[in-house]
Amino acid sequence: MTDPLADIVTLLQPDAAYSKLVSGAGRWRVGRSVDGVPFYCVILEGSCRLEMNGNAPILLQADDFVLVPELYDFATSSLEPPPPGVPNSMPVALAPGRFHVGEEGAPTDVQMLVGHCSFGSPDADLLVSLLPNLVLVRGERRLSTLVKLVREESREQRPARDLVLARLLEVLLIEALRSTNAAAETAGLVRGLADTRLSVALRQMHESPEKPWTVAQLATAAALSRSAFFDRFSRIVGVAPMEYLLSWRMALAKNMLRQKGGGVAKVAERVGYGSASAFSVAFTRYVGLPPTQYANGQAARDSA
Repeated sequence: MTDPLADIVTLLQPDAAYSKLVSGAGRWRVGRSVDGVPFYCVILEGSCRLEMNGNAPILLQADDFVLVPELYDFATSSLEPPPPGVPNSMPVALAPGRFHVGEEGAPTDVQMLVGHCSFGSPDADLLVSLLPNLVLVRGERRLSTLVKLVREESREQRPARDLVLARLLEVLLIEALRSTNAAAETAGLVRGLADTRLSVALRQMHESPEKPWTVAQLATAAALSRSAFFDRFSRIVGVAPMEYLLSWRMALAKNMLRQKGGGVAKVAERVGYGSASAFSVAFTRYVGLPPTQYANGQAARDSA
């Protein structure tokens, strides 16, 4: 059966944008604002504090992994941060991709790999909205190994580097998302997949988007009454069932149109519309452009 989480991550088209190895010593604090970039951090040794997007500080220890699909502001510090009013520490470059913060010559208290990636999909906002706001995984050495591989691959200019990086990042994201229980606090796809009833309906929507699903049919698949399914799905996934299905169908349609996966009629059939005209009306309402115009515009951007 289709795996919705793998579907989402694959469509996101993750790409390694930047990573760096950072060591810290003594009392230090660094922070800045960014523009909604996907951020990850793995603690290789030691411990530190991390604050993100206005949330309470998190204590991170060796082998902890943090993933934030949309980061806007963050601050990292030593366990005992500098007193209020002390300016942020300035990272000192030691070598390409390696930095130190805090006291020079003092014993290292923490070593971490931090970085951000980019999502190539035009539907990134939609797809990210289905993921938890924050993923924290503790003690998973598999994730540490994957992040190290991403770092090493991003520093080398070996054959098929971009392809290897894309696959490593897909595995990293899937491993992080399936390894966490933090999603229990955040509405989204991961939380829905953790629900034994809703996961059946979600998997069927992803496996067969061409079927004329109704709320009643999906409720039956989930072994719930129609009203109980609707309420539970909306609360746990964060959107109503038919809204989720429409979003998924349109994400698939846009991907097929970008990839030239058949004409409009073929795409319409594969995403559950009985005619090209019905699909064109729905697509235009959702995307703001007719399917043909969207496909032509994407082709022009790709060739630019």
